[in-house]
Amino acid sequence: MNAEAAIRSMTQFPAILSALVEGLSGQAWRRKPDSGKWSILEIVCHLRDEEREDFRLRLQLTVTEPGTPWPPIDPVAAAVERKYNQQDPQTVLDDFLHERRDSLTWLHGRANIDWNITCEHAKLGVFHAGDLLAAWAAHDLLHMRQITRRLYESLAASSHPYKTGYAGDWAES
Repeated sequence: MNAEAAIRSMTQFPAILSALVEGLSGQAWRRKPDSGKWSILEIVCHLRDEEREDFRLRLQLTVTEPGTPWPPIDPVAAAVERKYNQQDPQTVLDDFLHERRDSLTWLHGRANIDWNITCEHAKLGVFHAGDLLAAWAAHDLLHMRQITRRLYESLAASSHPYKTGYAGDWAES
């Protein structure tokens, strides 16, 4: 496993995320696609909560207290229960950035993590610490793609009656 590459990607993500959302209006933050999927604000709230309650915590438990069950999470329910789309975008972004700094500080302070340590998830089976780190870095990229999709959809909607098709087909990328 190339832990350094995963951590480098996680280190770069906050600046990329900040650049993607810089200058968005409140409406652009909260705009939900017709499919009902998450808005950009809901995605960033999810990133913040996953940083606090999922990846860092679960990796910490796996490497420092092997065998300790992970606390349950329900990201879909959290979006509704915590009213993600009603939160303040700048506060949410700042909270995520703070949590990511804490995560990176923790990771950098543990240079000798045994990425083969395992934990058993009740539904998903055995996870290695390395699986968690790889998934954590991938999670950023999956949501970066999702945010980029929302930005594309917003631009296409605001361009009406003109079309964005000349740029290419989103589905092909």
